[in-house]
Amino acid sequence: MKEKQLSDANMQSGETGELVNRFRTVTDELRAEVGRIIVGQDHVVEHLLITLLVGGHCLVTGMPGTAKTLLVRTLADALGLNFNRIQFTPDLMPTDITGTDIIEQDDSGARNWRFVPGPIFTNVLLADEINRTPPKTQAALLEAMQEYSATVRGTQHIIDKPFFVLATQNPLELEGTYPLPEAQLDRFLFNIMLDYLPLEDEITVIERFTTDVLPEPVKACTNAAEVRAFQNLTRAVPVSNAVGRYAVEMVRATRPGDVSATDTVKKYVKFGASVRAALFITMAAKARALMRGRYHVNKEDIDALAAPVLRHRVMLNYFAEADGMSIDDVLKDLVDTRVAA
Repeated sequence: MKEKQLSDANMQSGETGELVNRFRTVTDELRAEVGRIIVGQDHVVEHLLITLLVGGHCLVTGMPGTAKTLLVRTLADALGLNFNRIQFTPDLMPTDITGTDIIEQDDSGARNWRFVPGPIFTNVLLADEINRTPPKTQAALLEAMQEYSATVRGTQHIIDKPFFVLATQNPLELEGTYPLPEAQLDRFLFNIMLDYLPLEDEITVIERFTTDVLPEPVKACTNAAEVRAFQNLTRAVPVSNAVGRYAVEMVRATRPGDVSATDTVKKYVKFGASVRAALFITMAAKARALMRGRYHVNKEDIDALAAPVLRHRVMLNYFAEADGMSIDDVLKDLVDTRVAA
């Protein structure tokens, strides 16, 4: 579908109107299917769907045993997409994820090189504990995320879209890890914090998965071609000049040297977010608006997505650590200040 700007009028007509209706149907079905397996975590599911619709990638930080793998596998099944998981370890080599060339001998005795694709050639990739593998292997994954390709022995191999990477980090065990540099963290659209479930939801998990009657397998609600069409549709959602300026000003306010920075930012922030954050927050807001049945972005979309977009792009200083200020505390103050202005 050729990309074009959408309005309340043309969203209801013709091919675009049919695609919008299909979008609503599919997103409702996806939530229902994932909800049959995953208890709670509604905001996490929404953020993962937004990431997919934008064509981005997501970083998830959470405690062990919070169903990260089950969540991603369930979402991939509901989307009708291929899924692979890589457990990153200190001895993992780049070719372990990209694949490699091997020599094969045919019936005539001639030898030829043949490329054997690695697990990176999929639609949905779970990169488990990405900070446990050396920088060289991390770089191979980040190349695929940025370029949608993998280079092996000087040959570039294209990864089919949609391609969605969800990378996890374990916040508990930091010994022997290789933290991602700030420039590489900036490649991720969202940084989602996966917390423990509320009491009632945790009881539901126990009741659902400790009997001999398990939930029915997840059914596919869509496919790769339709997901690509949804991504094009998302990009076509319009953003007014006022809302676009609001998003840029939100990002600029995270920089302590900017005139729009709040007192909290000036006191506790060392480095603010780059222009990529403004791009990502605007794109993500388009997907959020469309998921809520709106054909335009408003300021509430920007405010709601500020934390997951900015969380890994803003670096705090030592005053924040001394005063017990977290990045979420700083971002909440920033959003509250801008909403009240």
